[in-house]
Amino acid sequence: MIRRSALALALSAALAAPAFALEQTFDTEKVKIRVETVAEGLEHPWALAFLPDGNFLVTERPGFLRIVTPQGKIGDAIYGVPEVDARGQGGLLDVVLDPDFAENRLVYLSYAEKGEGNENGTAVARGHLTESMSPQLRDVDVIFRQQPKEPSTLHFGSRLVFDREGHLFIALGERSKTAFRGQAQDLDSHLGKVVRIWPDGTVPEDNPFADPDNAAGALPEIWSYGHRNQQGAALHPETGALWTHEHGPRGGDEVNIPRPAHNYGWPLVSYGTNYDLTPVGTGESSREGVVEPVHYWVPSIGPSGMAFYTGDEIPEWQGNLFVGGLAIPQLARLTLDGEEVTGEEALLKDLGLRIRDVAQGPDGALYLLTDEEDGQILRLTRAE
Repeated sequence: MIRRSALALALSAALAAPAFALEQTFDTEKVKIRVETVAEGLEHPWALAFLPDGNFLVTERPGFLRIVTPQGKIGDAIYGVPEVDARGQGGLLDVVLDPDFAENRLVYLSYAEKGEGNENGTAVARGHLTESMSPQLRDVDVIFRQQPKEPSTLHFGSRLVFDREGHLFIALGERSKTAFRGQAQDLDSHLGKVVRIWPDGTVPEDNPFADPDNAAGALPEIWSYGHRNQQGAALHPETGALWTHEHGPRGGDEVNIPRPAHNYGWPLVSYGTNYDLTPVGTGESSREGVVEPVHYWVPSIGPSGMAFYTGDEIPEWQGNLFVGGLAIPQLARLTLDGEEVTGEEALLKDLGLRIRDVAQGPDGALYLLTDEEDGQILRLTRAE
């Protein structure tokens, strides 16, 4: 039996305390679940992280970072967040804590950053979160900027994941427009890539294109390429491998396992079509030299957020992969056998809520963010 740490026990106690505003139960294939509203009134929340004191750290796409208590109290916007370009799909996006947050208080944010004229691009910054009654981000540094910046309000990605060795993965979008989406195949561009850096923004020496003698002009941060718009990423709890998912065009959303220097096909191949129903590339769904997705959706569910479930709260779901749906509002539950998806169940479709983020809490519950003007934090537990 694995002993939970004192920190995890304290977090569980803090998160178990609230009186929820709304509670519903749902039957699923494996278990009956309870869905409770922890907080509401968030403006298009995009990501959440769990603070050691039991509170939530939540991003809102218009550019606000807030602390939300387990009782649903939403704090004032935290001062010090970088300026964001909140047009279209842009704004303040993902948030993760440093693996050593308890000692260094470092928080990492991804966001749409303005450039010259109408250009913009995904950036990642980190700063120290103060412990005052009115917390602030201080000593904020930009550690990554997607290059080149392009004139688009679409497909910024982006999810942030630390691996077990302390590398920071950044899952990026290809900025959508036909004029430059082909850069997803170009190794001198960050568009449509997974990149891997150290927390200070420096490049690991073992990145696949870090050696300039062998990289032929490739950007050294690149880990994998040929991606479309990646809005979900998580580490596999057993293997430690990075898994991501990305939006397809009209159909063809994908779950992938990005591996170094591997090509994932966009915009050469797809299981979907362009929005005008014309073929993507030559109309092929696969070709030599392109890695097949682990799973794909036709029609598109519009995936966002991703979490492997390992908790004890719902033991029937242990080892499953959960993905939020935006285009088809739902929570997708995928069963796995190694790297193979063996089954899928669409959950919470009756709620009709766009699911932006999915995360397992320290109490073993699943937490969801809904992408609405009056966005919510939802908590999923087993209904006895």
